[in-house]
Amino acid sequence: MNRSPRPAAGAGAAPDRGARTAPGARPRLLVLRALGLGDLLTAVPALRALRRAHPGHELVLAAPGRLAEAVAATGTVHTLLPTTAADRAVPDRLEWTGPPPDLAVDLHGNGPPSHRLLAALRPARLLAYARPGEAVPGPVWREDEHERGRWCRLLRWYGIPADPGDLRIPPPARPSPAPGAVVVHPGADAAARRWPARRFAAVARALAEAGHRVVITAGAGEAPLARAVAAGAGLPPAAVLGGTGDVPFPDLAAVLAHARVVVVGDTGPAHLATALGTPSVVLFGPVAPRLWGPPPLHRHRVLWHPDSTAPRPGDAHGTRPDPRLLRIGVPEVLAAVAAATGPAPGPAGPTTVRRPRTTLTPGGRR
Repeated sequence: MNRSPRPAAGAGAAPDRGARTAPGARPRLLVLRALGLGDLLTAVPALRALRRAHPGHELVLAAPGRLAEAVAATGTVHTLLPTTAADRAVPDRLEWTGPPPDLAVDLHGNGPPSHRLLAALRPARLLAYARPGEAVPGPVWREDEHERGRWCRLLRWYGIPADPGDLRIPPPARPSPAPGAVVVHPGADAAARRWPARRFAAVARALAEAGHRVVITAGAGEAPLARAVAAGAGLPPAAVLGGTGDVPFPDLAAVLAHARVVVVGDTGPAHLATALGTPSVVLFGPVAPRLWGPPPLHRHRVLWHPDSTAPRPGDAHGTRPDPRLLRIGVPEVLAAVAAATGPAPGPAGPTTVRRPRTTLTPGGRR
């Protein structure tokens, strides 16, 4: 049974019109970005630009339904059209009803499946990157380009002003259960981007001994990992948030918005910290921070040990930790935390380490 797009949760959600669109109702603008939390947040500048450029349209985002609260928090979308697909694949179909979109925008990728999925809805206009041998006009795709800049460049090619730096989202109204804490997030959806648990535990232990309050956040299925990190750090079980299921987005956003710093790999909570303006220390391995890292601001620190200039020297979805990620040591992470936040609030002060000059850079390599 076909379903109409459903409103994104929260203020500003538009009513579901579906196939019963009344004469004179707003035209609809469909954006495809059926990926994860980090992908959603890196698309915020482009979504915001589309919303400004088309104030009379209902902006519909095709994305996984589990992101509904995060989508609403961006303030960029009127309606969420839930999608289902394995991993990062393009959905087989969109449950779209009613008249064709007035405008469709491919922010999913640059492959024929996403182009064809949107073209099948017969939009009046389709904005996408060009592909050789296809009839889709557009700019040339570049492999070595930051994800935020990529989609803003697409829109600018079509005459829509877009600023990659327009990425902030407002903090949630709810209070944090751990204000001022150092948040350690050891998980990632692929082992290639997952720093060893024992190293995260060593970082968490050193920070706790230095006087920081430390909490461990975990996504669905990551409870054993988070508990192992907490136990190795000498933290109580109550220091772990989530694990059996995802931390609800409003709670995760509240924790990160009011954190002292977030220590995390190249995964969704890193992008959430960036969007909220929270200091972060982000550990990179198979993918260069110039593609997915935070902006070059002092409050964000990236650690990366490349052995070439390739933007993707490893497999971001590999089944074992990337060698470049494993070159990052515990002292470097502690130094990065100190550089991003200053002394610990407790009487002991921060752990003293020597900061390497070649691997610690603000905001990534540009």
